[in-house]
Amino acid sequence: MTPNLHPLLNTTLAIQVHTASALLAIIVTLLIFTRPRGSRAHRMLGWIWVGAMLTVAVTSFGITHGGPVLGYGWIHLLSVWVVAGIIYALVQIRRGRTARHRGMMLGMVWGGLVIAGLFTLSPGRIMHAVLIGG
Repeated sequence: MTPNLHPLLNTTLAIQVHTASALLAIIVTLLIFTRPRGSRAHRMLGWIWVGAMLTVAVTSFGITHGGPVLGYGWIHLLSVWVVAGIIYALVQIRRGRTARHRGMMLGMVWGGLVIAGLFTLSPGRIMHAVLIGG
């Protein structure tokens, strides 16, 4: 199975930036898990991850497909949750509450990347066309 980038390259800039940022966040997530928690590398990668995830969340508001409220669907609530979650996680780590920080960050990895990412593979979605075809 060879990916077909044509559907992605022929879509809006918001979708292209959204996709590139999500892929960066996935790669950085894997790298963070290979570094000791709290290390300089972990913190540096963490800031890159935060930037990528904020970009994913913000660009999602430029992607609408006829949802019930001004074209937005339930998935956009996830973007609001990611922005709020990042703020919460950063406040927690600054206060030394590492367990709360870790829990929120892992929640965003699972909810914001894994689960949301699986939905992009649904038929009719661009990533379905890129990776699976159709």
